[in-house]
Amino acid sequence: MELEVAVAKVSKWAVRESGDTLEMIERPHGGLSFVLVDGQHTGRGAKQISNLVARKAIALLAEGVRDGAAARAAHDYLYTQHDGKVSAELHIVSVDLVSKTIVISRNSHCPAIIGDAENIQLLDQKSEAIGVHRRMKPVVNELPLKLHTTIIVFTDGVLDAGVRHGHQFDVAAFAARQLRDPNIGAPQLADAILARAIELDRGRPGDDTSVLVMRVAPRENADDARRLSLRFPIE
Repeated sequence: MELEVAVAKVSKWAVRESGDTLEMIERPHGGLSFVLVDGQHTGRGAKQISNLVARKAIALLAEGVRDGAAARAAHDYLYTQHDGKVSAELHIVSVDLVSKTIVISRNSHCPAIIGDAENIQLLDQKSEAIGVHRRMKPVVNELPLKLHTTIIVFTDGVLDAGVRHGHQFDVAAFAARQLRDPNIGAPQLADAILARAIELDRGRPGDDTSVLVMRVAPRENADDARRLSLRFPIE
């Protein structure tokens, strides 16, 4: 088996800087963690908030802190720094090679999706953003690391795509149709979800829009090389 991970994101229409931040870290005992943060509002201020939260969570995960504890600590830090006046939505998705599990930690009203070619499951337990209430705990789900498992998390730019025009993006149903293709990879799925969200917003995203896809796929190469690629528009 091997892990495929892809992220696709755009900023709100006519806003230069996205308020969503994505970070990745290797876990000290094996595995990877991905942190996706949606800062309150949009633009530069939101970016500062999401960067602050992402950096805190990533630093703790790098030290071996458990995902749920890292989320709570990131909340405490944001709450203290801004006196409970700003919020952020936080997603942590980890592959733990010690326990052979995938851990999904949510502090967001956006659900997470687990799927394969046959089934789709929506993780939509009630969860609150961090930074505002004094007491907070994430919703944490843990599942076995199995072939063909796909995890999808996203920010509210995806969830609310099309709402201004009288449409609602059923992300789970869309993902289920895409996953019927046994050859679809994480990059193709992330791009498809982002493209559909932008289409529903008629080419003008109403909010910062980010999607993270993690897929456990059959291993394609016999070597042990780890590979990472990135496309980052600069003009």
